[in-house]
Amino acid sequence: MEKAAGSPSVGGSYPQKNAEILSSQYGINLFLAGLLLTFAWAVHAVGISKSHLLSYLITLMLIQLLWMLWYLGRSCTQRRLIRDKDTHAGARWLKCGITLFAVITLILDSFKIGYYIDFSNCLSPTEGIFPVTHAVHTILQVYFLWCHAKDIIQSFKTLERFGVIHSVFTNLLLWTNGVLTESKHQLNEHKERLITLGFGNITIVLDDHAPQCNCTTTTLCSIFSQGIYYLYPFNIEYHILASTMLYVLWKNIGRKVEHHQQHKTPFKFHGITIGMIFGLVVLTSTIAIVVVYLIQIGRSKIKSELALTMFYLHAIFVLALMCTAGIVALLIYRLEDRSLDNSKNPARKLDAELLVGTAAGSWLLSWGSILAIICAQAHPKYTWYNLPYSVLVIIEKYIQNLFIIESIHREQEKVNDDIKTLRIVTISRGSTLSLTPSYKEIYNGRAAPESGEVPCLLKGSVCGRENDRGAKEETSQDKSSVMHSASDISFCSRNSVTNNKRRILKNIAAFLFLCNLSLWIPPAFGCRPEYDNGLEEIVFGFEPWIIVVNLAMPFSIFYRMHSAASLFEVNCKT
Repeated sequence: MEKAAGSPSVGGSYPQKNAEILSSQYGINLFLAGLLLTFAWAVHAVGISKSHLLSYLITLMLIQLLWMLWYLGRSCTQRRLIRDKDTHAGARWLKCGITLFAVITLILDSFKIGYYIDFSNCLSPTEGIFPVTHAVHTILQVYFLWCHAKDIIQSFKTLERFGVIHSVFTNLLLWTNGVLTESKHQLNEHKERLITLGFGNITIVLDDHAPQCNCTTTTLCSIFSQGIYYLYPFNIEYHILASTMLYVLWKNIGRKVEHHQQHKTPFKFHGITIGMIFGLVVLTSTIAIVVVYLIQIGRSKIKSELALTMFYLHAIFVLALMCTAGIVALLIYRLEDRSLDNSKNPARKLDAELLVGTAAGSWLLSWGSILAIICAQAHPKYTWYNLPYSVLVIIEKYIQNLFIIESIHREQEKVNDDIKTLRIVTISRGSTLSLTPSYKEIYNGRAAPESGEVPCLLKGSVCGRENDRGAKEETSQDKSSVMHSASDISFCSRNSVTNNKRRILKNIAAFLFLCNLSLWIPPAFGCRPEYDNGLEEIVFGFEPWIIVVNLAMPFSIFYRMHSAASLFEVNCKT
């Protein structure tokens, strides 16, 4: 094993670089093997069943559990040692978010256990073992992330690299499994209702993985089978968030950090009332639109077209508001003269890369829709709303990415000395004078130097002065009172403008935060016009377009949740 933290040397960096390369290759091969197994199950490959896939995932989770227990045990024995921490990683709000998703994931696991019990006569034992193992894995992993997400590992680095990267790709495979299962369910529902839009020439073949036996309790089976798919979006977000936090931990292994004070950035509702109100209006209206959409779509051709038109009009309005808010925020940034923090930080770099990378998923779908509208021979009326919708999706994410990435790279404002009130007690031969020079004099260097002494600013210190010097200073203060008044007015004016800018930015961040949560809801819970309008499927063909949607949609969904998390951080930092 490597030494904990030695002096930097040219030769010493090579083993660490090799360990990083070897561990990353191990993780990629682990992921590719699982990905191929998942694909084989999805296409009903000969000799591959769901039990093979679940057995592979169970094995990976058990290996990760053993590594986490070893790490936690070793940390307990060394808890008195001072460890380096990455203050940017594992923010408290991020841990709270992943805990919420984990709790819902545990509910999902309990539903799966109940589903297995009801169909135990014809299901493989692995389908009962998997949710139990996954529940234990979820509980221990959340505890691990709460306690050690900020760690910068400096001992057993090679072993830890393999353990952490194993955990990263285990969560990515569990995310892939959840995405595929949820997508297959959505695709089956889409095939069942596609005929109502008049596309009867598309062959409807359901991809059915239902058990080939009767349920012991019909009512419970219906609750479990339907409830599972409503909980999958939270399970999917849980695993992708866990994998990103673990990836930052992996990148921090062996890293040398600069020790500086990290300012705490608590979230406050004060000053963001307008943004919250508008955001809540968008959130409420979006939930209502999704409910109506899911009720109306597939009932008849007319109702389906009305549902699509309603969705597009609402989305166009919301995206236009988000574009406007983002442009205003960027204009405010252009008016400010603040430097960017270019220090190396894995968490911040990953945030920016994920924003751009996952936005490519929805950009792909939008360009596909634009091309389909241009190339299609027949255009039902509701499909024309898809054109401004697709264009606005591209523009809105472009603007929002610029705003978020610039916000997380901007240096935090330091407290201006002008706004600090300094009280200095002066004692003159047993008598206490009321006040010493004003804080403006101290800041501008006009106090005390003319008397040859420096004021004491530390709490509890005493500065002795002569009465005549106090009088001389009072006279000097009277002469410059006019200049001080003008300076105070100028300072208050600058401070007021700065506060107004901050208030506007905080309201914009709060509004965009709620809007991104709103736009996460429709695709996550089955409101997907990319499936239902049918135009793209005619132009590109049913199977090719469905493949594109199934590949791009998970990234589009994750983008919204990741943007919401980043905007929450922006609001706290502003």
